[in-house]
Parts: sequence; C-alpha cells; structure tokens
Amino acid sequence: MTIAVDFDGTIVDHKYPEIGKEKPFAIETLIQLQQEGNRLILWTSREGELLEAAIKFCHDRGLDFYAVNSNQPSGALFASKAGTKVVADVYIDDRNVGGLPDWGTIYEIICAKRAFHHQKNLMRKKKPFWKKIFGR
Repeated sequence: MTIAVDFDGTIVDHKYPEIGKEKPFAIETLIQLQQEGNRLILWTSREGELLEAAIKFCHDRGLDFYAVNSNQPSGALFASKAGTKVVADVYIDDRNVGGLPDWGTIYEIICAKRAFHHQKNLMRKKKPFWKKIFGR
C-alpha cells in the first residue's frame, strides 16, 4: 500500500516554518507501517531548505521515505510543484475532514483498509455469483 503523509501538523505540531514538537507515536507508527511493506511518501508543501530540514528530522529518527512529493523513489529532493498530485492509497493529513486521529487509530484504520483490499482481491479471483448461475 502507498501512504502519503503530511509533515506539519501530522508528524510534528504545526509551527511552520519551524519544526514543531514530534506528535506522540507518529514516527514509530510510520516505521512500523514501513516495516510491514508499505511505501511511505512525504507529502508536504515545504520546499528547499525547509523540506531538507523535514527530511533530516525524520531521517535522524530512523524514518526514510520511499519518495518525497512525488511517486518516484527518492534519490534527490523533489521540489513541491503546484498542481502535482501524489497518487497514494491512503493520505494522512491534519487537514482531513474531522481532523487527525491519534496515531494508534491511524494504524488501525490502515490495517483495516489493507484487510479490506486483501478480501476484495480474493473476491476478484472467485467466479462471480451471476456467472455461476448463468454459466458465462
């Protein structure tokens, strides 16, 4: 699963352009999700030195992203461009409708979504009910 994660207000408290205090369990949860095979994309409006500082903040805590503001693997810093859409299965952002749940809840939601996708894929492999009845 590909997960796009905002930085300010999501991984850290919103203190832009400064880096706010780390949100409890944010880094640990993201590392766990990554270890479970998910691709994490840092999805932020930060650019230049401010973006580099956010990447370094996460790296210093053991979190490196698959990509930054892009769906392409990180090898270089990608500048955020207006109109650029990062494609992901899940977006984690403090500006969600309803706000940002705690990181334990976020983890549970993602695990439930993964289980749902797995079930959906299993169902695709089975012959649909109507095809069993009508033989098509």
